[in-house]
Amino acid sequence: MWLWPSRSAEQIAAMKPSAVIINVGRGRVLDEAALVRALDSGKIRGAALDVFETEPLPAGHPLYHLGNVLLSPHSADHTPGWLERGMECFLDNFARFRSGEPLQNLVDKQAGY
Repeated sequence: MWLWPSRSAEQIAAMKPSAVIINVGRGRVLDEAALVRALDSGKIRGAALDVFETEPLPAGHPLYHLGNVLLSPHSADHTPGWLERGMECFLDNFARFRSGEPLQNLVDKQAGY
């Protein structure tokens, strides 16, 4: 289910008790307060979050204290060799751009990624 920011509290409330929310995209798509209430009350089973309304997640935030939440830092690209691979991709695309060739790995703004 896609959560719409303006309706996420309503959508979270409509979820089954077995639901687990996974957000690795943008923190602002979730009503974090509604999510905390649903998690704390057992309305939903759990959440796995890589992004938050405020980043970094402030010290003492209620999400830190919930046993049904998996938190991770928003740094999935930090794998061995990530900087070198990123630079190689950039340099390859720069060479393609200069020679008028099609670029690789373009973002499809119509698709949203």
